[in-house]
Amino acid sequence: MMENMHSDRFSRSASLISRAWSSSAVRYLAVGGFSFLFDVFVLWLLHEVFLVPLTISTPVAFLTSFAVTYTLQRTVAFRATDGVAPSVVKYAILVGVNTVATTAIVWAADALGLPWIVGKVAAVVTTTIWNYFAYRYWVFAARKVVD
Repeated sequence: MMENMHSDRFSRSASLISRAWSSSAVRYLAVGGFSFLFDVFVLWLLHEVFLVPLTISTPVAFLTSFAVTYTLQRTVAFRATDGVAPSVVKYAILVGVNTVATTAIVWAADALGLPWIVGKVAAVVTTTIWNYFAYRYWVFAARKVVD
């Protein structure tokens, strides 16, 4: 009887996780969370350990995470099957916009006397919102085939 109860609980939990994981938004946030930690680690390493100024370390860390983030968002979050080239070009354009925005927000936080991590979190929140829609409807959108 106890074994059945644990099995039912496990089954319900697995079903709930499976349903949640079927959502591109949930996968996007999970991949984004991992990518954020990777980006912040590189930024911390460059700025705090190697003493690289924020105006250099912020875009370097952000751009370093480019390959990791692109690959995981494409394959895991949006399960894109179209050709890589068109989405890489669109992604690169978006990365350019995000790099400028992220650098400006981190710099502004620092200029205001706030810890750089406050600016980094503010930049991530801002870019996370517009990136989801850009990824879903532009970067990784399935091409419509016209007969």
